[in-house]
Amino acid sequence: MIENWRELNRASWEARTPAHLASRFYDVERWKQGGCSLTPIELAEVGDVAGKRLLHLQCHFGQDTLSWARRGATVVGLDFSSEAIAAARRFAEELRLPARFVCADVYSAAVALGETFDVVFTSYGVLGWLPNLQAWAKQVAACLKPGGRFHLVEFHPLVGMYSSDLQGLAYPYDSKGEPSQSEELGTYADRDAPIHVIDVEWNHGLGTVVGALLGAGLVLESLREHDWSPYALWPGSVEVAPGRYQVASLPGAPLVYSIVARRP
Repeated sequence: MIENWRELNRASWEARTPAHLASRFYDVERWKQGGCSLTPIELAEVGDVAGKRLLHLQCHFGQDTLSWARRGATVVGLDFSSEAIAAARRFAEELRLPARFVCADVYSAAVALGETFDVVFTSYGVLGWLPNLQAWAKQVAACLKPGGRFHLVEFHPLVGMYSSDLQGLAYPYDSKGEPSQSEELGTYADRDAPIHVIDVEWNHGLGTVVGALLGAGLVLESLREHDWSPYALWPGSVEVAPGRYQVASLPGAPLVYSIVARRP
């Protein structure tokens, strides 16, 4: 285990946040004018949130969180980056959207929040930063009301096995607790951003994710694998339908998966 993984990853996201706020990828100005940052997968699976209390874990700067608020949910967002949470609070005030944003580690979410929710949501590039999914799943369960539902949309661990240029296998399907450390100039939202980040990540197989949720007492309602992504993040990404991207070198490969689980 890389002992300072949390500090390295927090520093990485503190550095990324200003670049993301200015990027075309997040297109903050369009979103502020009423755009929705949520993708068709989560919109279909989470469904109507009007009147529900929704928690967004690892919410970054709150773009998706506030998009749920625009759809009628009472929202709370949690992230460990102080830069991101400060930006989320500014957006909530500027857009006059009722929301609470808490700066805390996801492993201490239940204590930091002190309440439970109808819906807990998290998406796209969240689990790879966490070494222990059993502890994470216990936090998810503790934040749900009885009968509440958890929704996860995440990049598929099959793609996580490949090098960033997709030229070959570089990582195991499941890290089994062993991290990989990498350095990057720029960020996925802006490859030319003048930042240098060091990341510590884990690839979690579907069995590990599902097993952690079941171990925390949740009931699995659905597991879906999607052969497209709403984001063109990989070399050779081809838009096969509006807002749907596949990878030419990985024909038919699952790029994203989604899970719905319920607290009994």
